[in-house]
Order: sequence, then structure tokens, then C-alpha cells
Amino acid sequence: MEFRILHKDTGSRARVGRIRTSHGEIETPVFMPVGTMASVKALSPEDLKESGVEIVLANTYHLFLRPGHRLIEKLGGLHSFMGWDRPVLTDSGGFQVYSLSALRSISEEGVTFRSHLDGAECFLGPREAMAVQQALGADIIMCFDECAPYPAEYGYVADSVGLTSRWAEICMKTRPQGQALFGIIQGGVYPDLRERSARDLVAMGFDGYALGGLSVGEDRETRNRVIHETIQFLPEEKPTYLMGVGKPEDILDAVGYGVDMFDCVLPTRNARNGTLFTRTGKLVIKNACYAEDQRPVEEGCDCYTCSHFSRAYLRHLFMSNELLVYRLNSIHNVYYYIRLMAGIRKALRESRYERFCEEYRQAQRGPFTE
Repeated sequence: MEFRILHKDTGSRARVGRIRTSHGEIETPVFMPVGTMASVKALSPEDLKESGVEIVLANTYHLFLRPGHRLIEKLGGLHSFMGWDRPVLTDSGGFQVYSLSALRSISEEGVTFRSHLDGAECFLGPREAMAVQQALGADIIMCFDECAPYPAEYGYVADSVGLTSRWAEICMKTRPQGQALFGIIQGGVYPDLRERSARDLVAMGFDGYALGGLSVGEDRETRNRVIHETIQFLPEEKPTYLMGVGKPEDILDAVGYGVDMFDCVLPTRNARNGTLFTRTGKLVIKNACYAEDQRPVEEGCDCYTCSHFSRAYLRHLFMSNELLVYRLNSIHNVYYYIRLMAGIRKALRESRYERFCEEYRQAQRGPFTE
């Protein structure tokens, strides 16, 4: 993997960059739709490509449990399995072990947990996470880490940071060839622990660095403080990835701090729940005011959904529980995010990022009246 900075913003740490992988190039800042089970819910690879998606995220924990990484490896790897010939990033499974497994035991070697599918006892550690991700064959893979709960006592988080650093060292030693490996910085909301984690991982020389353990219940102000304080300890020449944070307004903040990569289930989850993103706010398609509305979701949007269907039709599909609405809503929301990131990159190149953010926030503050 190669990362190049193409343009730096003069008023912030924001930058435009390009990541080169064996499956193609990625313009940054970039948003990665989440394909938990090797599928971005309701969308085909062609839908994603037509929306301008350059990279998707797949989930190591879920694919480890079902259908199994060895099966995917046998069938040619993740790209072949899911019919996607562009870059893929896989997370390590650490967050899902923390969030989905009610019964788990953490040791120096890794985590023993019960599968959320059938209760079977499973084990994942740094060596196993590397082996699973090697079998999956993603372009960018993540270290195995412990995501401490929020809130958590200082002592617990300090121990967690130490364990995450030791696991990262094992991941570095057992990493597969031909795949970029990112370290994951932990430390909760404690500045000195974030600094310690960052310094530990930077000394190991990873291909990129992720900020983990955020979007787990902390408020926006706290999260922004952690990002701002931590990113100063990371090498400018390596890409920075903010894991699981995906509200548009949070993306704008984080880009200004120097974050290059984002992922979140928000656009597709909101789509399935009938909430659509527009430049002037969120449109809740079930509202009765759209029953006879012949306009597209957003005037001026040229996504497939807005080019072919009305709000009235989408509302009808949603109220009738028709499966097609999941696809059409998801196409629009994913396209909205891809267009937002393109707008961010354009504003950065033209040295008007601060104005872009203010105009975006001003439009979002107004009541949705369309």
C-alpha cells in the first residue's frame, strides 16, 4: 500500500490524499460503506460502483463465525466471494467481541467468547486475527485490540492499552505479506493513555493508524477532544482512520483534525428505517406529507433513486413493506455520503474548507421544508 498527500489545507490539519492498493486507488478523505457479512445491505457491487464507492469494509468477527474464513479462502478470497474488484478493508473483530458477546474472558493470549449465533465457545487473539484476515485477503487489515467500555476506570483502561500494544506487536510479527496493516490506538478518554498508545504503535511502524474505542457512548465534545489530542502523535505521512464514526457533522469535524478514512452503518441503517439524507436535513419518508409528492428525495441529486422515483413512490414502498425500498433508499444515502466526501475533497483543493463546513452546517440547521 502507498499513501500520498496531494494537498494540505492551510487552516486546519485536513488534507487530500491517495491510497494505492493492488485492487485500485482510493481518494481521501474517504467514506467506506460497511459490508458486515461481505455485503453492503441491500446493495449489489454494481450499485456501489455506480454510486462512486471506492472501498468497502467487511467484518472479521462475523465472517469468522459464518461462513468461516477457510471457506472464503477456498472460494478465492473475499473479493472473488463477494464479486467486488475494488479495495476491501477488514476490521480485526475486537470491537464485535466487546459489543456482541455477553460472555467473554480476556487473557494475554486473546479473548474466549460465546458466539452470538449459537453459543458455541470461540477464541480470537492477535495471531488468529492475522490468520483470519490473511485468509479473507483484504487489502487493508487491522490489528487485534481490546475496546474498553465507556465509561471505564483509569486503571482498567491503562491495562487495556498495555494489552492492546502487546497484541499489536504480535500482529506485526505475524502479519501476512501483501496486505497493509493498521494499528489501532486505544486509551478511552484519557489523554495520557491515548498518547501512550499512539507512541507505542507508531514505534512499531504500521502502514496506517486507526483511532478505536470511540463512538461507544461518549459525547461529541469529548470525542473531538480525543481525536484532536491524539492525532498530533501520529506520523503525517501515514493515513489515519476513525473507526465507526459516521454522522456527517462528525466527519466534517474529524477531517479538520486530519482524519482520512471513515466507516459507519448509518447511511444504510437509516435507509432501511426510512430516513434519507439531504443537503437541508433528514427526510423521513413515512411522513404523510409525501404521499402525493412527485419530487425526488433531493432536487439536483443524480443518484439512481432520485433519477427514477418520487417521494410518493418510496413512501408507498416503505408503508407496504416492499423490499425494493431498502435498495432504493440505500442507494440514495450511500450516494449522499460519497458526494459529501467528494465535496470535502474539492473544498480542500480549493482552500475553502472552513467555508464549506459552515455552509453545510447552516443548511442542516434549518427546518426541513421540502
